[in-house]
Amino acid sequence: MTYRVSFVCTGNICRSPMAESVFRARVAEAGLDGLVEVDSAGTDGWHEGDGADPRAVAVLEEHGYGTDHVARRFQASWFARLDLVIALDSGHRKTLRRLAPTEQDAEKVHLLRSYARPSPDHHPSTSASHTPSDSADADLDVPDPYYGGLDGFEECLEMVEAASEGLLAAVRDEVEGRAV
Repeated sequence: MTYRVSFVCTGNICRSPMAESVFRARVAEAGLDGLVEVDSAGTDGWHEGDGADPRAVAVLEEHGYGTDHVARRFQASWFARLDLVIALDSGHRKTLRRLAPTEQDAEKVHLLRSYARPSPDHHPSTSASHTPSDSADADLDVPDPYYGGLDGFEECLEMVEAASEGLLAAVRDEVEGRAV
């Protein structure tokens, strides 16, 4: 059974397509591409049908990631087929949880950076779980690079990459748990 993950930002042209591209690469590197499906969407439909922002494309390509993308708006009906909905900031998380048809669906929504690994000086015994932590939401937001320069897209990519390893570990645990 396929495990489905969707990344969600505002317009689906900057942060969420970057997260989708990075995570799709991590899934493939882990040999899970036949077991995990990755996509993205926006909470609003302003850019439906558009490609990713050219600055996002440039940063992704510079770092070796694929960039095939068409923006779309997240639909509440998708919760039924999704296992995990990853919000790029706390505003998206709030919107998505409000859209969720059931409490069980709302529990599928987590902040991307809640999966980021602790810093090297963090004691490992306090962070052994792959379970996300949604505390201190503002600190876990991936800032929207849309109104800034290329450096904002680089920062976005760094944050996405930093969280992808922990997210992959959590998804792998779920996929392996289903196989048992």
